[in-house]
Amino acid sequence: MVRPRPPVKTVKFVDEYCQWYKSLFPDVRSFEALKYLHIGCISELKRKTLPEIAKIVGLDNQQGLHHFLTTSPWDIEKLRALRLELILKILKGRPIILIIDETGDKKKGSKTDYVKRQYIGTWGK
Repeated sequence: MVRPRPPVKTVKFVDEYCQWYKSLFPDVRSFEALKYLHIGCISELKRKTLPEIAKIVGLDNQQGLHHFLTTSPWDIEKLRALRLELILKILKGRPIILIIDETGDKKKGSKTDYVKRQYIGTWGK
């Protein structure tokens, strides 16, 4: 049997965090895409689009990231369950307060890749 290649190393704390989820990803490319998306989310990019994230992590194009989000064989429910399990293990029964700041307004504009123009109905025109 051929051993899969090790994943490309990125930022140390991203590698360490994502290592908890490695078992959920059947191939090394999917696992690397998870790490690249985390790097993109915490980066100082003004627009966190797949093409922009691909540029800052050194990929030739965003197709691998797009494939990871659309057709890669990993299960979001398993990821959510594992994330919740890890959070509960870290909290060790301590109470927390969760604050959600969401207006519920729809996106306005046409500058986001892969999204059609929308408007915010609550704001009017």
